[in-house]
Amino acid sequence: MSLLSVEEALNRVVTKARPPHRTERLPLHDCLGRVLAEDVAAQLTHPPFDNSAMDGYAVRHADIAEVGAELIVVGESAAGRGFRGDVKSGEAVRIFTGAPLPAGADTVIIQEDVERLPDGRIRTQFAPAKGRHIRLAGQDFREGEIALAAGQVLDAGRLTLAASMNHQSLPVFQRPKIAIIATGDELLPPGSIPGADQIIASNSFGVAAIARENGADILDLGIVPDDRAAIAAAVAAAQSAGADVLVTLGGASVGEHDLVQSTLVGCGMTLDFWRIAMRPGKPLMVGELAGMSVLGLPGNPVSSLVCALLFLEPLTRKLAHLPPRTRLATARLAVTLPANDRRQDYVRARLTVAPDGLLLAQPFSRQDSSMVSVFALSEGLIVRPPNAPEAAAGEACTVLKLRDPAYAEGQ
Repeated sequence: MSLLSVEEALNRVVTKARPPHRTERLPLHDCLGRVLAEDVAAQLTHPPFDNSAMDGYAVRHADIAEVGAELIVVGESAAGRGFRGDVKSGEAVRIFTGAPLPAGADTVIIQEDVERLPDGRIRTQFAPAKGRHIRLAGQDFREGEIALAAGQVLDAGRLTLAASMNHQSLPVFQRPKIAIIATGDELLPPGSIPGADQIIASNSFGVAAIARENGADILDLGIVPDDRAAIAAAVAAAQSAGADVLVTLGGASVGEHDLVQSTLVGCGMTLDFWRIAMRPGKPLMVGELAGMSVLGLPGNPVSSLVCALLFLEPLTRKLAHLPPRTRLATARLAVTLPANDRRQDYVRARLTVAPDGLLLAQPFSRQDSSMVSVFALSEGLIVRPPNAPEAAAGEACTVLKLRDPAYAEGQ
């Protein structure tokens, strides 16, 4: 099986994915970042009554058409305690922001534009237009109006709107469930004391974080030894739990100790492809098992993380009904890069915002795929296409952003 390009592999991973239509109703406080499963209509009209947009006086415009008009203050309208009478000719009602507009009034003159006289009257010092500083009933939305649409991602503004529409809970899509299995006789969980020939398993934490960040729930099935029966049992556990995606870490190649791919095929997996023309991350496996997507990531930590960003992130977002995420940006190279070979390269780099506002990409000198420390220091990955010629310092390049870039000194 020949090496696939990154673009073709991504297309095959995402195109075949079918977002589940499982829904649930959650309290508003639990809806941040979730995706609406249905249109949501207002359960009341807002504002429910004409009200004042400013602190001032509610008046009849005909009484203040000329500057210097004097009116007697006959009462007060505050938020939650409206004035119950009518405003008659020659009268004004002291009013505060959000308070109901009294019957008979059609304008609010702000408190800075009047002079308060000793006898309780006011004298106008400005003539506002009729209807000024009034919020009309229903100007925001009316009962029955669809103000939130299915498919929208719920953020601070949309949750505030939902609450204003008198909703305590909302119908949202359930998060896709992603099961993760780390394989290898040499692996131990963090906090262990490694013996001879043993290492600490780290990949699952970063991969799970990427999936969670993009809308998934995680089922961590732990570390599984290099044993076909143990691997098959973990796969069965993922299926029993209703996982939408099974992610395996390590063991997806075809060496004598790489048992994941052959075990999965023995469990009924249809292998779509494995091996991608990319570095790091060549031994990527993609398949399908009884409706569950299978993504076999490499064992090297950086290879695993890069593949998770390139393939698991867009797959997860589609399954979560979230819009695609754009990580690619244009930067300038800080150094000259040599010509590339036939694999697409992802070069770990520091990204800084130069004084002119453009991104500057400075690759690290060490790029071994086992070096997590370099990945953790990187703000981005320089994308080098297959067979790219030498690129000189100062030339434009494409970067995949991992986090917000730093700013150059002096900015």
